[in-house]
Amino acid sequence: MQHSPTSPPAAPDPRRRPVPDRGRTLLGPALRLVHTGQAPTRSALTGRLEVTRATAGAVSAELEALGLITIDSRPAGGGRGRPSHRLAVDPDGPLVVAAQLHADGVSVSLAGLGGRLLDPVHLPLPAATDPVRLLRAVAQTGARLAAESERRCLGIALALPNPVTEPDGTALAALHFAWPSGTPVADLFAAEVARVDFGPRARPGLPSAVANDANLAALAEHRHGAGREARHLLLVTSGHRGVGGALVIDGRLHTGSAGLALEVGHLTVDPQGRRCACGNRGCLNAETDPEALLAAAGRTPDPARPVLAQARELARSAAAGPAARAALEHVVDRLGLGLAGLVNILNPDRIVLSGLHLDLLAAAPDRLAAVVADRCLWGRSGRVPIVPALVRHAGLVGAAELAWEPYLDDPQAAAA
Repeated sequence: MQHSPTSPPAAPDPRRRPVPDRGRTLLGPALRLVHTGQAPTRSALTGRLEVTRATAGAVSAELEALGLITIDSRPAGGGRGRPSHRLAVDPDGPLVVAAQLHADGVSVSLAGLGGRLLDPVHLPLPAATDPVRLLRAVAQTGARLAAESERRCLGIALALPNPVTEPDGTALAALHFAWPSGTPVADLFAAEVARVDFGPRARPGLPSAVANDANLAALAEHRHGAGREARHLLLVTSGHRGVGGALVIDGRLHTGSAGLALEVGHLTVDPQGRRCACGNRGCLNAETDPEALLAAAGRTPDPARPVLAQARELARSAAAGPAARAALEHVVDRLGLGLAGLVNILNPDRIVLSGLHLDLLAAAPDRLAAVVADRCLWGRSGRVPIVPALVRHAGLVGAAELAWEPYLDDPQAAAA
């Protein structure tokens, strides 16, 4: 805003310190480091950014003035040298809305920086699951949560259990909801977001985004969970139905030429196996998801309970009987075949398993590792660590990451 010649200049914000030109370009990298817990102190920020203490101090002060982080001047650490100030995301700072569609429900939450979710709201799917009505339910729930909060809302993002093309944001093979292939989900969601009121503290023209849930879960694990510090992270997950996968390379999602990479659920592991929703047989989707485990054990899912919860209970109690153990080993072997094929192609340095696959790993870690090693080109000498996911509600946390991304790139946009 420009001042007239007769108007006095605005009083400077006492929290702000002059930021060197180079420091302005470091605001995004600095916020990412605090956001992911890699710079808990100003000294750590100085080292990570490879700048002077003065520059790190100016950058952190600017982020504090933007209401994104806090600086605690009480000394941290007991080592030699000058004590360093503590840095943390601002617990009263702005929020985004994170949402996720499951095969049998909807989850919505507010989320601050640092991968911090407020209590998620879980809702059953509405009776009508056509795109407009389902996306409208998500937008309305997110708007209600944002309007009830005292904190600013800067954006909303949605995790979907199907491929989403880039950059146009169309949903392909939305098998769980019977949406037409090529549904313009990003445009439809933006329209529904624009129709509802997110409250007086929401950013006008609230930005919205959509992406595949497995991709977003991988992003959450890489930034806040079991995938930290991995250069080539492969995530494979089975949620309420089906199997998803994602690859993070040097901190960035690998989504292919059109956002459709790593559809691992349609990797064939048994040509004579169960029929997949895509029409093929023996896909990882159909051989290692919750319904597959229950079917292998000869159990019919209880329609009154989430199928994922039933499968996880079975995996955790597989030692209780020979039928359950045989079912578990059958599904673990199929999962191992799929992971081995992915390792041969992608050569990751870490594999993170989540959803039902986390429970399969916990129940039979040696068997799963052995199947992967035996089918891997490098054998046991090239064994890749297979670890359980750590982030709770990773799809929601990943959706929050997607909504935060513009502000991690340009923190000053948070004040717009």
